[in-house]
Amino acid sequence: MEQAALGWPTAGALALAVATALLWDVRFGEPPARLHPVVGMGWMLERLGRRVAPMPGAPVPPARVFAAGMLASTLGAAGVVALAWVPQALLSHAPWWVQGLALGLLLKPLLAWRMLREEVAAVEAALARGLQAGRTQVARLVSRDVQALDEAGVRQAALSTLAENLNDSVVAPLFWFALAGLPGAALYRWANTADAMWGYRGVRGGRDWTFAGRWAARADDALSWLPARLTAVLLLAASGRSVPWRALRAQARRTPSPNGGWPMGALALRLGVRLVKPGVYALNEAARLPQPVDTARALAWCDRAVAGWGALLVAGLAGVAMLGRPS
Repeated sequence: MEQAALGWPTAGALALAVATALLWDVRFGEPPARLHPVVGMGWMLERLGRRVAPMPGAPVPPARVFAAGMLASTLGAAGVVALAWVPQALLSHAPWWVQGLALGLLLKPLLAWRMLREEVAAVEAALARGLQAGRTQVARLVSRDVQALDEAGVRQAALSTLAENLNDSVVAPLFWFALAGLPGAALYRWANTADAMWGYRGVRGGRDWTFAGRWAARADDALSWLPARLTAVLLLAASGRSVPWRALRAQARRTPSPNGGWPMGALALRLGVRLVKPGVYALNEAARLPQPVDTARALAWCDRAVAGWGALLVAGLAGVAMLGRPS
């Protein structure tokens, strides 16, 4: 029988955990906010941010602000990793199926496909009721000012968020879980949440994040680099057709993020639509505006991408488990 090292689950347990987390997500969705670890991460980052980011115009040396942001983000990450390691270590000598089921339940809050899917579908349903309803709904997904968006702009914002968060909320957490167990998934979600809350150039929420959030943004960029490109490949495979890699790379380079443009560019090219965030990026700019049918197609492709990614991970980890068994 495959044996686990102290603090490290067996490959079979990891495979079962991935399947358990995805099935639980599809069936039950998110846990209550008071029990949600990502909500807890956000709470902690909000409070740390008040100490790290200065008020606009405050006479604080940029190097000092950067160092404070780096230290706070790193210490927070260390704490999250330690908290995730404890239950994994406690489970390490349990039967593999106990490890897998328990770790799957602990992994689930670190990924969120059902919620993302429902929120994007809700934007399309709201647009059917009226433009203002669509703006109100998409404001739940994006941080940009939505009041100037027309119907196409609302749909573009929803589709861009769908593609980018397919990586952030599903592909990347599972990638890091497969490589580094529960601490890996927790570390990724901390970095991603820190980037979402701190990774701004300029003033947001009455604080200047130009230097305070720079380390958090770079950490998220590093951890998302490979998963973002995998997400683009998964989207193309799920759509049933590829696009020239050179064309995809050219679109990906149009975004300020080194990662977000890959899944967004893949979706824009395969749908044959343009995805624009005014003043920030324009993907597949010469194409048509997205229509309601494009949202339905994108959601169907993402469903397949999530299922395919889960199946690949489960099969790969189960294969490792089989190879590890004595003959």
